[in-house]
Amino acid sequence: MKKILSIVSIVCASLLLSACGEKNASQSSTTAEPQQNYKWKLVTSWPKNFPGLGVGPEKFAKHVELMSNGRLTIQVYGAGQLVPGFEVFDTVANGTAEMGHSGAYYWKGKIPAASFFAAVPFGMNAQETNAWLHYGGGLELWQKLYKPFGIIPVAGGNSGVQFAGWFNKEINSIADLQGLKMRIGGIGGEVMNRAGAIPVNMPGGEIFSSLQSGALDASEWVGPYNDLAFGFYKAAKYYYSSAWQEPTATLEFLINEKAFNALPNDLQEIVKVAGRAVNDDMLSEYTARNSAALKTLVEKHNVQVRTFPPEVMAKLKATTKEVINEMVATDESVAEVWSSYKAFYDDIRAYHQITVQAYLENRQ
Repeated sequence: MKKILSIVSIVCASLLLSACGEKNASQSSTTAEPQQNYKWKLVTSWPKNFPGLGVGPEKFAKHVELMSNGRLTIQVYGAGQLVPGFEVFDTVANGTAEMGHSGAYYWKGKIPAASFFAAVPFGMNAQETNAWLHYGGGLELWQKLYKPFGIIPVAGGNSGVQFAGWFNKEINSIADLQGLKMRIGGIGGEVMNRAGAIPVNMPGGEIFSSLQSGALDASEWVGPYNDLAFGFYKAAKYYYSSAWQEPTATLEFLINEKAFNALPNDLQEIVKVAGRAVNDDMLSEYTARNSAALKTLVEKHNVQVRTFPPEVMAKLKATTKEVINEMVATDESVAEVWSSYKAFYDDIRAYHQITVQAYLENRQ
């Protein structure tokens, strides 16, 4: 009898615990707060859905929405739709938009060191720059630089090596650069200025009409893929391939720090991972599209592709060193960034000379 009573007691206790568990689970499911949804705005410096540059932010927004199951949706605005292309940084800093997509060299007026995170004339290429940013301490310096403005930067794409640009006259010597009105920004713009040209900084959407009207004598933009899309071959006769000003063109996602910190941890990670995915994807797209676009420019539109003479390239290279040395001497942030950049560049350049460069020579 005692054994039967003991068994009954155990069964009753089990049923009671089970009921309590079901009750607690039921209470938990009914009292749990629903997950919060977030809606962000992303402003860019490019025309809406422009090939490569403008498509990157759109892909980013789609990645984020899918990975978050709709908990974070991002509306992308092209240049001029919400704010002008050159106001992206300030718009994100003041919180009018939670994110932006642009190029760091556009902010050189307020942050001289920012240019080093976009392109350095005769500097590292896209592969090398990504390595420095993500494994050489570059990203941490970039974040430190934007911290006072309440902005978190992450690499947001890369167009790879860029062409020297479009010219309405041939460049046969340094004398041909004198007084040349050229759309070119960043450190390259200052180099051109000292070489005798007149650098002009303007959004991509204004370049074509300026070349046509004569307001510009020349312009660099990106490369064949984007230059074909803008139809520059209709406005300028000579296309110079001599890469120097932008051996890489790292783009940036700008994230308002307060908005980012307000996200739960999983959404923060989704934003970072989506940015990294777009950064890698864009370089692959440009690598694939540029060669096909150049073929179209030459074979269909009879574009004349030229190269700068050695005299011009030597002058640009020597002037680049002068400009960077002066920037380093007059700005502590530039000095800190350049120290990291140059140390990494020296090491990776030596390694690539005996690997990548040697291979390119051997496969001829």
